[in-house]
Amino acid sequence: MRPVIPYVTAALLFGLGVYGVLRRRNAVLVLMAVELMLNAVNLILVTADTTAKAALPHGGQVFALFVIVLAAAEIGVGLAIVLQLYRLRASVAVDEVPLTEPPVPVPATTVVERPATTVGVDRPSAGSGVDGPEGER
Repeated sequence: MRPVIPYVTAALLFGLGVYGVLRRRNAVLVLMAVELMLNAVNLILVTADTTAKAALPHGGQVFALFVIVLAAAEIGVGLAIVLQLYRLRASVAVDEVPLTEPPVPVPATTVVERPATTVGVDRPSAGSGVDGPEGER
């Protein structure tokens, strides 16, 4: 007999994650909703592993660990993208991201160019015949 409570809980968590992805405008909250969906999948994998006789021992737990590693990588890349979005647009609203336009370049800070000078540098010319300290040839 299969346990029903973990499957129902996972379905509710997954549904809540889908609702969060579809209804939230903040990119960080969308990433949190995606993580909730991935955790629901982990719950299903571990529950299926404990109830089914599989050829691979602890296969569901191995797959759950794999999903956790992928989720960690996804959240790292996702937060880096959100940080760049905030730097470019000063907002993390998903609706304000133009998907068809190239990003607007960030204005560079003002850099004062100084003229190239050789003050204090005294180098002999290539044909002067001076090879070392004075007196040596």
